[in-house]
Amino acid sequence: MTERQLHLGAFMRPVSLHTGAWRYPGSYPDANFNFAHIVAFAKKLEAAKFDAFFMADHLAVLNMPEEALKRSHTVTSFEPFTLLSAIAALTSRIGLVATASTTFDEPYHVARRFASLDHISGGRAGWNIVTTSNPDAALNFGLDAHVAHGERHERAREFYDVVTGLWDSFDDDAFIRDIESGAFFDPAKLHALNHKGTELSVRGPLNIARPPQGWPVIVQAGQSDPGRQLAAETAEVVFCSPRDLPSGQALYADIKGRMGKVARNPDHLKILPAAFVVIGDTLEEARAKRAHLDGLVHYDSAIASLSIALGHDASKFDPDLPLPEVPETNASKTGREQVLKLAVQESLTVRQLAQRYGGYSGLAFVGTPQRIADQMAEWLHEGGSDGFNVVFPYLPQGLDDVVERLVPELQRRGLFRSKYEGATLRDHLGLPRPRSRYA
Repeated sequence: MTERQLHLGAFMRPVSLHTGAWRYPGSYPDANFNFAHIVAFAKKLEAAKFDAFFMADHLAVLNMPEEALKRSHTVTSFEPFTLLSAIAALTSRIGLVATASTTFDEPYHVARRFASLDHISGGRAGWNIVTTSNPDAALNFGLDAHVAHGERHERAREFYDVVTGLWDSFDDDAFIRDIESGAFFDPAKLHALNHKGTELSVRGPLNIARPPQGWPVIVQAGQSDPGRQLAAETAEVVFCSPRDLPSGQALYADIKGRMGKVARNPDHLKILPAAFVVIGDTLEEARAKRAHLDGLVHYDSAIASLSIALGHDASKFDPDLPLPEVPETNASKTGREQVLKLAVQESLTVRQLAQRYGGYSGLAFVGTPQRIADQMAEWLHEGGSDGFNVVFPYLPQGLDDVVERLVPELQRRGLFRSKYEGATLRDHLGLPRPRSRYA
């Protein structure tokens, strides 16, 4: 048995990030919005002993032209708390992670929802903290323009303090339920937060008992510099998207290195890059599967995806020339920088770059189960990650390939668990239960 094992999450909203996934032969075209299918996927992932089922979320229809939008299988998706609460009742061990925005929601709402989900699931909830990069989301919440990038991150830091403070409103042993005396709880073990900050004012206390995990697991992205700092200070899991092992190692070392400066144990944070996994009997077959999948992406959809990544309309660019100079916008700076880097590194034309972004442009493991297990082991042992957030190329076959072919290979090598050792998401990830600030 190897000393370290991989942690595996499943990126399940959308069920595949690839634009052509719903058109792939044998796929379920409605997989992203079919409750029966999604429950079946969750049960398969739990049987394979995955750490968590992760739902990203969007607060607006993707900001792309209608001709491109009409090809997207993500135009309709379930609201994450409703779906995960239902899945919680039909599973027993797999972690349930949902996105909630610190820009367009209020801390009291978020604290209540995640505390409820943690109780309903028996301690399996995780909160993916996002600041929301899609500028169209602002238009759905009474704003005429998106909140500035820096302001979003400042609010997120204070938002975290408020939500975690609200989760500590009741002590773990506050509910005495003494029938003889008639005392349901001990008032001395109830705490009002009384937070007044630069962005937020929240009195509290939360009207829900302290979550089974103390706090649901804190999940964040960690690509930009402000994101890395926020992750070092607060996150317990980081979802990120380095494209290769050297960039993964740099990101891993940077975030873990920052933790010591804020008196945090680096082992109390797991870094899980997104990994697109395509499996074949041979390397050639796996590459052919991916090529077929990429071939299902229309150019109008591809150029729209590139525009989103750049935060700038790319449809006016000459498709057969290199990417011209692109001005900065208020959209994700990390996404823009990654596009520019890829364009230069591989000398791609606008058309080639768009096709990559129209399909899936991030880290990909393509090959046999043995080859992919070798690559994952290298990332684990060479300081690139603590595991991966797996992105499936198409459903159900892409998911079945991972749980039926790759996972057994990882288990055979001692790189992944064969059974759950605990009941909570913190147990799966090897994370301590946080003490209440009032303890």
